[in-house]
Amino acid sequence: MRRPSTHTAASGTRTIRAGARAAALLAAAGLLITAAPGAGAATPSADVEPPTEAIDVIPGARTETPALVEGIREAVDAKAGAADAARAHLAAQEDRYKIAEPGRDLAPVQTLKQGAEETVRLQQKHRGVPVLGGQYVVRMENAGGKRVVTGTSGKYFTGLTAGVKPAVDESTAVRRAVTSTLERLGGAKLARTDAPRKVRKDEPQPLRGDAAGLVVVPRGEGVLAYHVTVRGSHPVTGAPVIQQVYVDARAGYPLLSFSGIKTLAPERTAADPAPKASGTAPASAAAGSGTRLDGTRVPLEVRPADGRFLLADDARMAAGSKNALTTWDARDKDVAEVMGTWPAGLKEYSSPTAEFGKDATESGAVDAHWAAGQVYDYYKQRHGRDGLDGRGGAVNSLVGVTDWGMPYVNAFWDGTKMVYGSGDETYRPLSADLDVVGHEMTHGVVENTANLVYAGQSGALNEAIADYLGNAIDVDRSGTPMDHPDAGLIGEDLCRTGGPRACALRDLNDGATTSRNFLGVTFSTDNGGVHLNSTIFSGALWDLRQDLGAELADRIVYKALTSYLTPLDGFTDGRNAVLAAAREVGATAKQLAVVKRSFNAHGIVDDWELALGVDSDELFGRLNTIGSSVQAGGGWWTAAKSNDDGTEPYSVYAGRVDGRGAPKLLSPNDGRYHVNPATDGTTVVWTAYGPDGLDILSRPLTGGPVKKLYSSTSSDVSGLRVDKGTVVFETLGLFDRHVQYLRPGDPRPTAVDGGSEEILTALPSVRNGRIAYAKLYPDATTGAYRLGVEVLDLSTGRATLTEQLDEPESLGQTGINGSHVFWLTEANVNDEGQTGIRRANLDGTGAYDISAEGKPAALIASDLTVSETAVTVNATTPDTTWRNETLPKNWQFTTDGSRKERVSCNRGEQVSPAAVSGTQVVWLDGTTGWTTLTTRPRPAGTCG
Repeated sequence: MRRPSTHTAASGTRTIRAGARAAALLAAAGLLITAAPGAGAATPSADVEPPTEAIDVIPGARTETPALVEGIREAVDAKAGAADAARAHLAAQEDRYKIAEPGRDLAPVQTLKQGAEETVRLQQKHRGVPVLGGQYVVRMENAGGKRVVTGTSGKYFTGLTAGVKPAVDESTAVRRAVTSTLERLGGAKLARTDAPRKVRKDEPQPLRGDAAGLVVVPRGEGVLAYHVTVRGSHPVTGAPVIQQVYVDARAGYPLLSFSGIKTLAPERTAADPAPKASGTAPASAAAGSGTRLDGTRVPLEVRPADGRFLLADDARMAAGSKNALTTWDARDKDVAEVMGTWPAGLKEYSSPTAEFGKDATESGAVDAHWAAGQVYDYYKQRHGRDGLDGRGGAVNSLVGVTDWGMPYVNAFWDGTKMVYGSGDETYRPLSADLDVVGHEMTHGVVENTANLVYAGQSGALNEAIADYLGNAIDVDRSGTPMDHPDAGLIGEDLCRTGGPRACALRDLNDGATTSRNFLGVTFSTDNGGVHLNSTIFSGALWDLRQDLGAELADRIVYKALTSYLTPLDGFTDGRNAVLAAAREVGATAKQLAVVKRSFNAHGIVDDWELALGVDSDELFGRLNTIGSSVQAGGGWWTAAKSNDDGTEPYSVYAGRVDGRGAPKLLSPNDGRYHVNPATDGTTVVWTAYGPDGLDILSRPLTGGPVKKLYSSTSSDVSGLRVDKGTVVFETLGLFDRHVQYLRPGDPRPTAVDGGSEEILTALPSVRNGRIAYAKLYPDATTGAYRLGVEVLDLSTGRATLTEQLDEPESLGQTGINGSHVFWLTEANVNDEGQTGIRRANLDGTGAYDISAEGKPAALIASDLTVSETAVTVNATTPDTTWRNETLPKNWQFTTDGSRKERVSCNRGEQVSPAAVSGTQVVWLDGTTGWTTLTTRPRPAGTCG
């Protein structure tokens, strides 16, 4: 929706349209990427060619630089390099763009030339440091010795004033990134596999961090941060990890974190280079053939070598090129071995004859090789694009990858190559559907053009475009009519026996809208909803294809991707980009109306976020924090909060759970991050992260001085709790975990396990002078490690292990009230990952499951909190379809397990529940896209 306003320019009166722009959703999850508020676009210079239509300007969100400028034809130097000409234009039109020194603050990223068109991408720098997602695009025409600028778009943040000298050293930032990732992935459990020992080469390797330099995160006036890539294996599941972590360079706190793995479907749970060309021209190509998994016989471009034939296609590459389109045999490789690296010993898929047989069919190699060629041809023939990078670069596909020898049902683009899982008894190898191959290869195209950040709305756009173009290739190649009921399915050909909808991963015809279907989640869940919310946007694009026809719709989407979109664009940015691209390719007024109607039908309009609502009571709004939990006690809640644009380090607040009175600020404004607070209604304790280490601090709710309880320069702290002045917490290092406690008057903390290197303790809770915690310890007789829950009575010093009903593989959060101890347990009795909820008497007797792990309705729980009458867990369901009902929700049980209900029926993600009393719970709710502190006095029922 655009509201016209009239400005008088030197060349005459022109209509400049302005539009209200919503702030980036999921700010609470850490991606509120905004800058200081700015004025509207300025008057253009008189030194221009007469426009063919009115100049159209969409102001940027909280920046003075326009997000989109159309309708100009302004001359620039035809002899200069494209990037220099683009920056000269921005400099000459400083009144419009508000970019004072483009030559200094905009670095060339890429120039895409197609005929007379030139699209220049420029990376913003602030005092020489790159700005995360700060990219501006200049579009030009260069023909007949004349060059004109036709439009611009992107995000240039004009309000940045942050210093660029870090207060934290790089090694500290790397350590904080690794430990925070370790805690996020495995901190909710203590597993038998955590037992102290050396890690063998054939086991999942520990996490490591690689510093990638300083960046400015464009929140408010800017936040200087270290970019750290954390790699390795999930500490519990062994799944591969590539986590992009941004650590505040002032205080060393991880302020933004998301996965760098672009998978086909959400996972519940510096790259090595690909092999270089030999330096000589490849051998002559040969014509081969093979049979796809659906029984279709297809031609294959292959290469003869040493008496065999390789799945290496040289024919599609430019003459003399050393690159090829190659399919590699990775059936002996685990997914962790190939993620972001090129594994040793990998060989091209080969055959003794040019006819590739059953082995190549069943592994998915024939499908992968044939489909990669089809995708390559689509981009070359329809869009004039030579390969994923646009420069004829190598295209590599790995097939048959497993998950430590077990089936792997997923596919991904890791920045250098496509990787396809082996499939299982239900799913064929993941290369068996052309739209899957098209999807993964399109991720490569996106990365080499708009490079949409793979988190939140920009990540959902990334997925949406990969789905749209991947499926467009599939339906065109198969001849499927666009009005066929299955035309919008992604992955429908992957089923070994079931019908198309039995295995389809998404449906572009699902009718998803922002108002009814958008799911607000944190970045720990599906990277902020990149798959969960993608069909809202891809569905709008698919409607365009149905109404405008394949060729025009594809041209519009590709033009929007390559010439308009920039890394941090959200849904309304995407709408504006598609509309602008449609105008550029010559869409008629009627066709433009179709484009607008499609986006309107999916709810992608200005301020759509305001329509998201909740069924619960808000206690504290827009916390804008990441990685900080909530606790409650004695009629009070406590939580950490940043300011609305996320610029300020976090501060600790406390308030009454009945909502009366204003929240109290408890922590000092000293530049540190004050997080993970806890309260007993008398005292608030929390952790403060600074450049030299962390402290546990406390302060009475009634006010008074802040007291330091504990300091560390080498380990992290989690699980902070307080009850009647006794403080408990867990120290977390790379290879050890220990629960410690401090009673009033104690000079220093005491470890419940004596600090033994052979014992790990974790996940504490405290009540009435008793501490409960999970314990991993060697059996006195066998030496084998066992798990148990122990209760330590501080008045007697006696520690009692609870009875064991089985031999658990992992334990989760503990909780304790006046009569029982509760905990989460997992014995791996099934393959779904469900957890049991167990309780015992305080003396360790009477253990039984109030919710058994093996029950069909058992949950996958990751957090637990208890009152005297209720047990609340934060959990997902084992349903792997990933929809609203399967996101993390708060479930409440009676303490005997006789009743189970949802705490709230809110959409989106709910996390960090904290029991108040009775059935009342407070939690962090992501429904509205901002993490808000929310409460309900009683459960909401089944939410059916």
